[in-house]
Amino acid sequence: MRLIESILADAAAITTLRRDIHAHPELCFEEQRTSDLIANALESWGIPVHRGLGTTGVVGIIQNGDSPRALGLRADIDALPITERNTFPHASKHAGKMHACGHDGHTAMLLAAAKHLSRHRNFDGTVYLIFQPAEEGGGGAREMIKDGLFERFPMEAVFGTHNWPGLAVGQFALKSGPCYASSNEFKITVKGKGAHGAMPHLGIDPVPAACQMVTAFQTIVSRNMRPIDTGVISVTMLHTGEATNVIPENCVLEGTVRTFTTEVLDLIERRMKTVAESTAAAFECSCEFEFVRNYPPTINHEAETAFARRVLGEVVGADNVVEFEPTMGAEDFSYYLQHTPGCYFMIGNGDGAHRHGGHGLGPCMLHNPSYDFNDDLIPLGATAWVRIAEAWLKTPR
Repeated sequence: MRLIESILADAAAITTLRRDIHAHPELCFEEQRTSDLIANALESWGIPVHRGLGTTGVVGIIQNGDSPRALGLRADIDALPITERNTFPHASKHAGKMHACGHDGHTAMLLAAAKHLSRHRNFDGTVYLIFQPAEEGGGGAREMIKDGLFERFPMEAVFGTHNWPGLAVGQFALKSGPCYASSNEFKITVKGKGAHGAMPHLGIDPVPAACQMVTAFQTIVSRNMRPIDTGVISVTMLHTGEATNVIPENCVLEGTVRTFTTEVLDLIERRMKTVAESTAAAFECSCEFEFVRNYPPTINHEAETAFARRVLGEVVGADNVVEFEPTMGAEDFSYYLQHTPGCYFMIGNGDGAHRHGGHGLGPCMLHNPSYDFNDDLIPLGATAWVRIAEAWLKTPR
């Protein structure tokens, strides 16, 4: 690996900062302390800061020379509503809140890169450092865009990264085209007529109708979608009843739908609505169908992905830049890619061996209460950010 010496020299200090963020997690749109820490660090390195986009977002601006060219580098800063099981010194001090996805590490990597870029400025143009709130369900990227991110800070391309447990430290993974799915949720209320459980003929039972829907929804994937398309329909909650001898009036189904294309999502939503309403009618029930589209699919642009692949290969060797297997998880970096060309790539977080005494039970996986970011990634991720910024601004357009 070709790591930058000045970043290596600062690694201990940035690690301390990362662990401070980990110990003080803040949920979406509540990241005031985290934003203060980021802004103070950037300003101490002579980097102008703009605050308030997306409520708690921070944008650092590193400009050098006269070129109008610019690119954006993004890190997410929010935590998850999870109770941490780890007991090491930097474990969460706030019950029910935890950096279980590594956003503390993403922030640290970009801060380390910012410090180097500010000191050395081996580029001609502008690097925008985007510290984004509320990735975990709040759509912070969308809110920063609504607040004028790309109008105030025009950029040719935007890049983002996420740590990936199971991928070896020293490796990157990326893919052109869809790499993360869209995230959508539904709520279906099946309405019947309550009755005594011993006299079902006097009521209209919504439970069989709901159960039939759960099964029928899977025929949308197996019989309505093209076999070469990808989609997931998961009913994850079913709420009904209050007593064992009472047929309930209502039954509520909730869950998630994931797809890689809007066309498939349109098909699933339309067919789910038809199946739900028709099934309810067949059981003499009625139903209310709600479908909410959250994050769109994350679709990397071909040229920017090829560029990132080349630059990352120069840092770790081409053999250590592997093809990413798309995930049905979702990521709000997708909103940036709908507005501006770019690439979202993975950086290996290892197999969890970096966790020493004080870690909880279970694997070091994302959204797991025993997770912890691997601090060995900080110099590598920061080096990758610096090389991407320098190479982009040197590449003729």
